[in-house]
Amino acid sequence: MSRRDPRVRLLHMRDYAQKAVAMVEGQARASLDRDEKLRLALTHLVELVGEAADHVPAEIQAQYPEIPWLKAISMRHRLIHGYDFVDYDILWDTVTQSLPGLIATLDRILEKA
Repeated sequence: MSRRDPRVRLLHMRDYAQKAVAMVEGQARASLDRDEKLRLALTHLVELVGEAADHVPAEIQAQYPEIPWLKAISMRHRLIHGYDFVDYDILWDTVTQSLPGLIATLDRILEKA
């Protein structure tokens, strides 16, 4: 599988999302306020999910409308360009509420690919 293969980007999305979800397992939202390393790691992993999503060709994105492409890419842009203010409640909700569903969707897609 080459870097240009869109499945590579889908794998990256899934793998980074899985890492983020694993990092918060057993944690409470307050952990994010106390742990700078956790904040930085989750921010970066969510950025990477969005970056990988942005590199999936539009025709592949169109085949999988169940993936919130624009939200993932927009979140990445917001985190990168709005680095001076990150809403950690939104970040927490993204990791705990949105990423598990994204992982399940990507798993289904990748099983078929």
